[in-house]
Amino acid sequence: MSAATDNRQRSGTVKRRRWGGLRQQWKLLGLFEIDQQHEFYSLTCMMKKGLASATQRTIDNAPPNNLSDDDFRSEVTHIHEDFTMETFAGPVFASLRGSLGLTEQEYQQSLCSENCYLQFISNSKSKADFFLTNDKRFFLKTQNKREIKFLLANLKIYMEHLKEYPHSLLVKFLGVHRIKIPHKRKKYFIVMQSVFYPDDRINARYDIKGCEVSRWTEPAPEGSQIIVVFKDLNFEGQYITLDRQRPWLLRQVEIDTHFLRRLNVLDYSLLLGHQPLHHDERHPSLSFATLIMRTKKSVNPGTSPVHSGIVAVPGEVPEDDFTLLLSEIDGGCLRQSQVGDASSGDPLQTCPEHAGPGRDAADQDFRAQNRRLLPNLKNPLHVIDGPEQRYFIGIIDIFTVYSFKKRLEHWWKRLRHPGRSFSTVSPQTYCLRLCQWVQDHTK
Repeated sequence: MSAATDNRQRSGTVKRRRWGGLRQQWKLLGLFEIDQQHEFYSLTCMMKKGLASATQRTIDNAPPNNLSDDDFRSEVTHIHEDFTMETFAGPVFASLRGSLGLTEQEYQQSLCSENCYLQFISNSKSKADFFLTNDKRFFLKTQNKREIKFLLANLKIYMEHLKEYPHSLLVKFLGVHRIKIPHKRKKYFIVMQSVFYPDDRINARYDIKGCEVSRWTEPAPEGSQIIVVFKDLNFEGQYITLDRQRPWLLRQVEIDTHFLRRLNVLDYSLLLGHQPLHHDERHPSLSFATLIMRTKKSVNPGTSPVHSGIVAVPGEVPEDDFTLLLSEIDGGCLRQSQVGDASSGDPLQTCPEHAGPGRDAADQDFRAQNRRLLPNLKNPLHVIDGPEQRYFIGIIDIFTVYSFKKRLEHWWKRLRHPGRSFSTVSPQTYCLRLCQWVQDHTK
């Protein structure tokens, strides 16, 4: 047998194996429990053990009220029997978790419970490994060193953005870690809040980039339990129907994508999921007390989502300021249309004639921050109720910088796909195009 024939046969075998592997992966799309037979069981056990130590540290030592530069540069190493784990900027992420209304004990319980993590296998081209806590509340995702360095280098302005816009749709990063195992490659991973939580009734998921090349996913066979994340072309002919909340969404997508444009990034995705509202959710009997609690969750006369010594959802009002808010509502400053349809989540509006000294400035600040009346639900920052559907919306994958390599890729794709839209474009074009997609597909 000649060397050329042997090489051809070997190449054919590799292709068959690769195709077989892809077909097998397609069959396996979805969530799988990482039990003792799973290839990632050992790694996820180390993650749990390391995260238990890291969170215990923040339970025992609450983050400072005012973060310093040292907090952003902080690196803490915990040594375990067969590995070490480093936690980066621990006080910063603990502060962010607190601002989301998440206690350290709650976070630790979810990440470190005895229940196995779940592996999420998607139809994404990403080489990262995705894990999900058993309650499906938090994602753990492996990242490369370059992506981690980019996140940590921009962590301060990311936090400033969330402080300025507490109702931002950007994914909430909750921790950055590195595991070192003797004689093995270091593993970096991040912990994120899941946009799709709670996911028990979500009946469709989409990953939107605002373009058409490679943006179609074959639906799963009917009756299949496969979890498929659809793409732009699958969404054609459909709309995100929000009615009164549409202006809020358009504005927030604009704010967040312009922030990413400043970071010179592209290729991020607008995650979208939806589920039908139950009859009682479409026509709720909204009590005055519920309205007050939702308002309390949503409004803050200041600019910071976090108040000293208080664990709060972004925008929550401290008790001292809430007295003023109650008097405003009681005095009729909440528009009647808002009370009648508060479930729609329209931005809270106050009456100028009753505002009192300094309240006009607070109202302007509220509007400038593009806040809305948050739903009284879990994960309220990513949940928006329309008339018939509940939508889960967030912006993820914000690590791709428009580098020289990406510029070359852009020119190559222009030659390969003339007249068609693709993901690798300048950050300015990417930002404007995604905003346009949301404009065209909402009503």
